Amino acid sequence: MNHTDHSNLEPDQPLDGYSVVLAVTGSIAAYKAAYIASKMVKLGAVIDVVMTENALRFIGSSTFSALTHRPVTTSLWEANSDINIDHVALGVNANCVVIAPATANILAKLALGITDDAVTATVLASDAPLVIAPAMDADMFSASATQRNIATLKQQGTIFVGPESGRLASGIVGEGRMSDPDDIIDCVRAAIGARHGDYSGRRVVVTAGGTREPIDPVRIITNRSTGKMGYAVAVAARDRGADVTLVTTPTSIRTPAGMEIHTTETVEEMRNATMPACKNADLLVMTAAISDFRPASTSPEKIKKSDNVAPNLQLEAIEDWMPLLRGDRLVKVAFAAESGNAASKAATKVDSKGAIFTVANDITEHGSGFGTDTNRVDLVDANGLIESLPLMSKYSVANAILDRASRYLEIIELSNEN
Repeated sequence: MNHTDHSNLEPDQPLDGYSVVLAVTGSIAAYKAAYIASKMVKLGAVIDVVMTENALRFIGSSTFSALTHRPVTTSLWEANSDINIDHVALGVNANCVVIAPATANILAKLALGITDDAVTATVLASDAPLVIAPAMDADMFSASATQRNIATLKQQGTIFVGPESGRLASGIVGEGRMSDPDDIIDCVRAAIGARHGDYSGRRVVVTAGGTREPIDPVRIITNRSTGKMGYAVAVAARDRGADVTLVTTPTSIRTPAGMEIHTTETVEEMRNATMPACKNADLLVMTAAISDFRPASTSPEKIKKSDNVAPNLQLEAIEDWMPLLRGDRLVKVAFAAESGNAASKAATKVDSKGAIFTVANDITEHGSGFGTDTNRVDLVDANGLIESLPLMSKYSVANAILDRASRYLEIIELSNEN
């Protein structure tokens, strides 16, 4: 998969060029698989759907053929592939197999190696990563036989997503509800990245969002950062196979699956979470908008108005702790959000932060800066050399940053080998 030219993919298609088998089994949650198929097609994947006979009782194969524009396999005796053995062809060609929903019955068959339907035969014929999203009644999920089968499959390297607790089809509340379809898709993206991505085996730390410094229990000093750029970097690194740690402030963005996440608020909390994460990391992308100032003192109680006179708020500077972040092989990328002359201002920050380059964006530019889904940045190194990128989605900007950082990581890895 080409990670060089990202601006030509609209919308972003991280699964472009990959083949995914979506296996659907007989659960009431089968209707959610239609969303999974549709979303992965939009992400660029070639989706082949395989269904058990019981799955067809809940949702028709025509739904999936319409969404994927491909034939759906429902039997061992169908001949849609060019070699006339569908389950073998699909299994061999797949970059990932995902079973969503997965019943207790299908887990038992897979654990025992029984292949009497198209789904189990496809899984057995494939050496691609296997992602399973269980869905069943709580008592069935907690049964010792089911737990034993899950343990067996995990020992074989199967990736499990969920299940979650919630109201089930039986009416009871318990563990057995299929995970959110977007979380399942995230785990498919992570599994493909771990097998095929150029960041596979690397550890990446990303900070995101705007820190919050309390004035009193009600008020804070913060900034306009939404965390979108940082989340895009974390997701892109995960999609390319990295083991990602995301240190973030609270945001309205959906929490991505397939990575370790630490939620912080203040600068000190973010520092305390980021420093240990960097010790064994290969790359740090410091995307968070960290406060430059905080109140010199914090009131334990809400500050009241007094005759409509505002209180005198004293501020103190916060130490820039990015230069203090260390690791045995750590490569650091800084961010600089500026209002005018962003590239020239960013050049002064490269050396002081110990970064290989700084990502500069002028927040006054149209479509760039806080809260947007796009960004227009310059990559500035210590020598003042500027690589100007066009306006792109933040996910594409994230990939361009990872492309640039990868060159430095390769140099370090080669020097360590020698």
